[in-house]
Amino acid sequence: MPLSLTPDLVELCFREETDPGLPPSWLPLSDEDYALIADRLTAEIGDAPLWVFAYGSLIWKPGFDSIDSRRATAYGWHRSFSLRIERGRGSPEQPGLMMMLSRGGRCDGVIYRVPDHDKREQIEKALRREVSHQDSLETFRWLPVRTDDGETIRALTFWVGGDSPRIVRPLQPLEEVAPVLARACGHRGSCAEYLYNTVVHLAEFGIRDRNLWRLQHLVAEEIRAMKAQGSASSDKG
Repeated sequence: MPLSLTPDLVELCFREETDPGLPPSWLPLSDEDYALIADRLTAEIGDAPLWVFAYGSLIWKPGFDSIDSRRATAYGWHRSFSLRIERGRGSPEQPGLMMMLSRGGRCDGVIYRVPDHDKREQIEKALRREVSHQDSLETFRWLPVRTDDGETIRALTFWVGGDSPRIVRPLQPLEEVAPVLARACGHRGSCAEYLYNTVVHLAEFGIRDRNLWRLQHLVAEEIRAMKAQGSASSDKG
């Protein structure tokens, strides 16, 4: 069955937005902070291979170097669009939602292996991509994931639970998430584009997330309804 959310529909969600910058309440991480965290994680992994678990945009745009990839599953966690954003793919006027891992279920994703000789540098690259301020410090952890051949691997995973005030609780039903994703856009693109890219790149690994598949259909319907409403309003004018 083909995707309901097409590139043409995704294009309708794009609009030029300026970067509003970091909210004044955020406490950004310093170079020293990143160095200390990278040193700690490098020491924790030791001589073992370093794998990073990707379940969203890290799949197609990891921001760090890798030498291998495999399908893997995190049990006890599932994807949820429950991270409120007002920058990147959202704005203060029209906040968006990004994915994170929430308790319950399972999450099929991809693990990437970092070069053994370069763990420290690649960890810091990943940190700078995923963690930007103090309230995100509790959202990354080592997570046990299982590969298709039954091997359990300890993988560094970002945005897994945590107490960030940006996390929306309780989890919203997909029918409430879809209108947000259909409307939110920031200086880095739209939430609809983020959803589309995730579904497409998961499919390249043979992964079809039931909730994401349902969500992309709902977002496509929402965009079509918005387009029809806009056309009707233009005709009346």
